[in-house]
Amino acid sequence: MPENRIERLCVEKGMKMTEQRRVVARVLSSAEDHPDVEEVYRRASELDRRISIATVYRTVRLFEEAGIVERHDFGDGRSRYEEAAGNHHDHLIDIQSGAVVEFQNEEIEKLQKKIAEQHGMKLVGHRLELYGVPLKRDDKK
Repeated sequence: MPENRIERLCVEKGMKMTEQRRVVARVLSSAEDHPDVEEVYRRASELDRRISIATVYRTVRLFEEAGIVERHDFGDGRSRYEEAAGNHHDHLIDIQSGAVVEFQNEEIEKLQKKIAEQHGMKLVGHRLELYGVPLKRDDKK
């Protein structure tokens, strides 16, 4: 099992870590996708059958308020979560399957900075989400 980075961040921030918070932290640290709270609960209850969905909701909210996890709305009506990014990335969302691809693109980063400067601003952060559908064979020509 990968290192529980979220638990480590909680401890560094002085957060009290109950066993159930540790389980939620473990689930979110090991997630390779962007689960919603119901999916976090499903995974957490596989590790600890005593955990309640209310506990998962409270814990995820606590982690979000502490800046440890980020909440995303990818247009499917569900809040999805991921560990707060240490390395910046953007998202490409397949609106048919809900699959999320994380990507980095230097040209996009430079263009965003240039646009901010053209409007007399210094860019201090951004969030980019692109929505698409898979190409059909005819679309690739």
